[in-house]
Amino acid sequence: MRVLMFGWEFPPFNTGGLGTACYGLTKGLSRQGVDITLILPRIGEAADSAYMRILSANLDKRIKIRPVNSILKPYVSSESYMHDFVRMLSNDKGDTEKGLPALRKKIDRNNKLDLSTLNIKKGLYGSDLFHEVYRYSKEAARIASEEDFDVIHCHDWLTYPAGIEAKRVADARGMKAPLIAHVHATEHDRTGGNPNDYVHHLESEGMRRATYVVTVSNYTKNMVLQHYSVDPKKICVVHNSIDVDDSPACNESFEIKKHHPTVLFLGRMTIQKGPDHFLAIAKKISDVDPNVRFVMAGGGDMFTRVVEEAAALGIGDKVLFTDYVTGMDVDRAYRMADVYVMSSVSEPFGLTVLEAMKNGTPVVVSKQSGVSEVIRNCLTADFWDRDEMANKILAVLHYPELKQCLSDEGMSEVRSLSWDQPARKCMDIYDKAVHEAKEW
Repeated sequence: MRVLMFGWEFPPFNTGGLGTACYGLTKGLSRQGVDITLILPRIGEAADSAYMRILSANLDKRIKIRPVNSILKPYVSSESYMHDFVRMLSNDKGDTEKGLPALRKKIDRNNKLDLSTLNIKKGLYGSDLFHEVYRYSKEAARIASEEDFDVIHCHDWLTYPAGIEAKRVADARGMKAPLIAHVHATEHDRTGGNPNDYVHHLESEGMRRATYVVTVSNYTKNMVLQHYSVDPKKICVVHNSIDVDDSPACNESFEIKKHHPTVLFLGRMTIQKGPDHFLAIAKKISDVDPNVRFVMAGGGDMFTRVVEEAAALGIGDKVLFTDYVTGMDVDRAYRMADVYVMSSVSEPFGLTVLEAMKNGTPVVVSKQSGVSEVIRNCLTADFWDRDEMANKILAVLHYPELKQCLSDEGMSEVRSLSWDQPARKCMDIYDKAVHEAKEW
């Protein structure tokens, strides 16, 4: 099976779970014998390409696209660029002429996009995100005209236009290559139910044109069914996973743990991840046990607000902010904590929970998450039920037997997981899609 895959991020150049998931899934697929060519907008020298081909969509200077204004300015000022993008997603000129005014009208109401809600650092792929998505899609068409493949697999809305363009070229070449749209998060998750209409439009088109839509949880499947017009028969749930190696456990000691029980928040400080809920929970815990300390690792559009809120709640001296952590420091953050809390308002999956369990850290997770569907050795609560969240965190901190049980059983549980499981499910989807395409 030859897969032409489009991904937006890839370790070590990633800022969230999307790149981590793509890395794990491609490793799993490779172990199953799948031949993968991964197309990234840009790549760095440190990308792990030992087990698959990685191509950059930034090599050909022949693609000339008129730049548009900054990502933080209204998109309606770049009508010619908008017209090109809508035309690319339309079936014919008539659809384009009808679609552009309607889409422009939506964007007039919601015309700003915050990079921090998209797991993307400003400047990582240029100053204008939509321009980069469009450029990437045109390069995808060129690459698809030169490569041989059986399946097209694209991850999240940033790559859906690229997948659509690759599919168009494949059809023109007489290649019956199905399109698989992988949904790691929706715009409704990222924005707390206030989606950018342009992003929502690209998501809808990608899912509509896909042969099959893969969601990372049943929770995400329900989000897709609720907010997008997708045939439920073509939605397949493939949960994320984790690979745990057999390296010896690290016995590093942390000074803070000698004096204070420590509670960890690790993730982007955006509305989706619920950092404000975490602070409210921290306040309740601090009122019961003033000795507890809270570490908030991550950055995002809510960072300043969260710091100010900690001071306003009177716990500014008990909350430590680290900003972004990467590489080995992520594992060190988990091991430093007595409990990891994922207080997300809407979490399609939640790979950080598996990472925490791998490091032997007990976890308390929001029920509004996909990961709660697949793990047993954790404590769960609704993100908005701050009293229950606080009580369960305090239980872990105050009852050593509970803490040790969650730690030991959690580590045992994640050792039984691997990316081979979701890889095999994806292969079944590929086989089914290819077989159906040949019948047509």
